[in-house]
Amino acid sequence: MTSESSGEHVRGPDDIIQPFMLESSGVRGRLVRVGEVADTIIRRHDYPEPVARLLGEMLALAGLLSAMLKYEGIFTLQTSGDGPVRLMVVDFTSEGAVRGYAQYNAEEVARAAPDAAGGNADVLRLLGSGQLAFTVDHAGAKEQYQGIVELQGRTLAECMHHYFQQSEQIASGIRLYADRVREADGAARWRAGGLILQRLPEEAGAKDLEGIDEDDAWRRAVILMSSCTNRELCDPALTPYELLFRLFHEDGVRVYESHGLEDRCRCSRTRVANVLRAMPAEEMSDLKADDGTVQVTCQFCNRLYVFDDDDIAALHAS
Repeated sequence: MTSESSGEHVRGPDDIIQPFMLESSGVRGRLVRVGEVADTIIRRHDYPEPVARLLGEMLALAGLLSAMLKYEGIFTLQTSGDGPVRLMVVDFTSEGAVRGYAQYNAEEVARAAPDAAGGNADVLRLLGSGQLAFTVDHAGAKEQYQGIVELQGRTLAECMHHYFQQSEQIASGIRLYADRVREADGAARWRAGGLILQRLPEEAGAKDLEGIDEDDAWRRAVILMSSCTNRELCDPALTPYELLFRLFHEDGVRVYESHGLEDRCRCSRTRVANVLRAMPAEEMSDLKADDGTVQVTCQFCNRLYVFDDDDIAALHAS
C-alpha cells in the first residue's frame, strides 16, 4: 500500500474520509468511517433502532458523496417520503463539521420495522415513496448545485447506485452499513461505514500494467469490494488502512490524504435571534412556553434557546 499524503495521514479507525485508488486499474474510491460522531448524533435524540440505523447509513453516504466533490461550503443530503420516517437531513461542511437529524412517527416505525436488528435499513418500509436530494452550497456562490434521486431500491446504497447509472452514467459500486457495535471497553456504540468505487469517464480506456481488460478490472474491483462484510465496515478494531489492504492488496492500493470529521452544529443564539426578528408576532406567540418565554430548540443538536420579554423587545428595537 502506498501513500500520497503530505505530512501525517494515519488516523484512527473513526470519523474519517479516506480517498484511495487501485493502482492496477485506476479505479478510484472512498472509505468513510463514522464512529464517535455517529454515536453522539444518534444518542442525542434517542432514536429507535430502525431510525438510528437509517440515519447512520445517511451519515456514511453523505460522507462518501461530499468527498467526491470539490467545494468550499456545505453539502446537504436530505430524504423526504410518505413513510414512517418523514424526513432526514445530514450536512457536512468542507471543514469536516457534521450534523444530522430525523423526523419520524414512533408508532409507525415500530409497526413498519419490528425486525430491525441486522442488515441494512429498509428504505421501502421506513421512507416509503419519495426522494433523496443533495445540495452543494458553495460559499459566496449565488446559486446552489442540486441533484435529486427517486427512492428506487430497498436500501440507500441501491438508491444511489440507480442514480449513478441513470443520471451520471458512472459505473459505481457502493456499500453502506450502520450498527451498534460492542467495543473493547464493553460498551455498545453506534458506528457507520461506507465504501464506494467509481470508474470515472477520464479513466475509460486506461489499461493496467499487465494489459488486463478494463472491464475485467472493474468487475474484479467490484467483486473484491462486495467481499467486505458489514462487520468489517464498522469494526472499531480494523483501521481504514487495514480494511483497504485486506480487500485490495493484490491490486495495489494508493491512499491519499484523509479528512477528519467532527460533530459540530452551526446553530447559535445570534442566528436564532435573526430568525425571530423576521417572524410575524402571531407566529412568535406560538413558540411561547407556559412561563411566557419564547423557546426554540435546534433540530440538529437539541440545544435550547430561551428568549424572555426583554430579549424579544430588544430584537424588535434593533
